[in-house]
Amino acid sequence: METEREETEANDTPAAPVADAPPAEAPAPVAAAAPAAPAPGGPPSSAPGDGEGRGPAREGAGGDDRRPRGGGGGGGRGGRRRRVCIMCADHMKTVDYKNVSFLRRFISDRGRIDTRRKTSACAKHQRAIATGIKRARHLALLPYTAEHIRSSGVARR
Repeated sequence: METEREETEANDTPAAPVADAPPAEAPAPVAAAAPAAPAPGGPPSSAPGDGEGRGPAREGAGGDDRRPRGGGGGGGRGGRRRRVCIMCADHMKTVDYKNVSFLRRFISDRGRIDTRRKTSACAKHQRAIATGIKRARHLALLPYTAEHIRSSGVARR
């Protein structure tokens, strides 16, 4: 039985190369070409200098591949930047309660004051807009309720 093991072990070892055989030809060197485009749905190519195979480098990225951190916590929905406050952009100091056409932009169709999310106003100017709308309502320049609610007589119980 030991002789059989020795024979099988001797057969398992690779044969030594024959000295008389000519050496195998090495493949011809291939000219450096541009990396091939990745297959659709495949992983991005790792071109030299783009940082661990994260795809092609973007211009103006500043060497940082991560997305800029921003507040919001919207869970990545939408992807739009927050709009700038209308009053800050126009450098308006105060809200004129007599400017009814301006104030109507911040009232919903039901007669309610729109939220900051809808108006895209900053906190300071949203408070000023709300105060201006309330003053205009008090002077009967703006309605408290929508026209269709007043005419139909629908009321909450």
